[in-house]
Formats: sequence, C-alpha cells, structure tokens
Amino acid sequence: MTRRLPMFPLGRPLLPGVGLPLQVFEPRYLAMMDDVLDEESDESGHFGVVLITRGHEVGGGDLRSDVGTDARVVSHEVREDGRHLVLAVGGGRLRVRRWLRDDPYPVAEVDAWPDDPDPPSGTAGEPGPAPDLQSRMDALVALVGEHVPVDERARLVDAARLPDDPDAAAWQAAVVADLGPLDAQRLLEAPGRIERLALLDRLLDERLEVLAFTLGRSGT
Repeated sequence: MTRRLPMFPLGRPLLPGVGLPLQVFEPRYLAMMDDVLDEESDESGHFGVVLITRGHEVGGGDLRSDVGTDARVVSHEVREDGRHLVLAVGGGRLRVRRWLRDDPYPVAEVDAWPDDPDPPSGTAGEPGPAPDLQSRMDALVALVGEHVPVDERARLVDAARLPDDPDAAAWQAAVVADLGPLDAQRLLEAPGRIERLALLDRLLDERLEVLAFTLGRSGT
C-alpha cells in the first residue's frame, strides 16, 4: 500500500533496527517534526530517511536516493533554544514511488519494500553457508581495540556482540564496521538476505584489510 510520508534526507542511510539521534533546528524540519508528532496523523511518529546522493543536509536543493527506511520516533525533547532532540529507530525498507513538492519539508509517496524470499531448499539458487559475521567482528575488535581508549574499547566490544537473528546481525555488523555511506546504501538496496549477506561478506573483508593497513602504518 502506498503511503504519503514526511522525508528526512541525510548524509548517510538509516539501516533497519539502528538508532538515529537527531538535533533538528532547520525551520522546515521543525515544522516536519510538529506534523510527525501529531497524534491525529495517520503516520504519527513516522518519517522516511533517505541518503542524499548529491548536495547537503541543510538548505535544500539536494539529490536523493529512492530507497530508504521507515523511521519511528522513540523519544523527543524540545530544548529552550527551540531545537528538537529526537531519537528514532530504523524500521522496514521503503521505495519512493514519487517525490512531492517540498512544502516546506520533503514529502514522498512510498511503498514498503520487504526482502525478496529466499529460494527453496534444494534449488539451484539455494545460498551457500552464511558468512561468519561474529568472527569478523572479533577480528575488528582485535585490530581496533589497541588503538582506542579503554572506555571506547568496552563500547566497541559490547556493540560487536551480534544478535542471533541473521538480519539484525547483518545490519549491526555494518554499523560496527563503520562502512561508508555508499556501501551502507548498497546493503540497503540489496534485493534480499542472500544478496545482502554476500555483499556484506565482501565489504567486511575490504574493511578489515583497510584497517589492518592503516593501523599497521600508524603503529610503525
């Protein structure tokens, strides 16, 4: 079902299940938050997040991806200076069917975009073994841990303990590995779990190689 949703273009994509802290100060997005938090709205508490592919977060005139995430507000605070402190969390993926006129903030008609189903067991397209994401996270902690303060290392170790759910684990691994915005967007745009895990497998290998090279040079 197509929905009409307020949209918040940002400099990096929001991945499902991932928290998004925002400081909202631009007038058009303050107006958007007023509408998002309207309890009588059909989309109360929800807005879409898409990656800005060209341009900037402030001022408008940006180019935007047509694949994003449904964000749900979980906490909200208005400061004395008028800023809104918002914490949202990424939900399901969405596709933009049509961008509407910014009046005053971006709005789009969107459709939910669930993952393509996995092929049946025993078919030619059946996936091979899933990548061992936890071992990649352990390797990342081993590489980075010696180069960060103790408290930051403790947070990294905690974040690198992946959940049992394979989808949640994949999104969390992408965040812990600090993949760049374009790589994170590629993961978001993967048609289904099989393609996403295969891509994440390659991206994590590349990320570990870069970290090993960079941190090895800094230690010499």
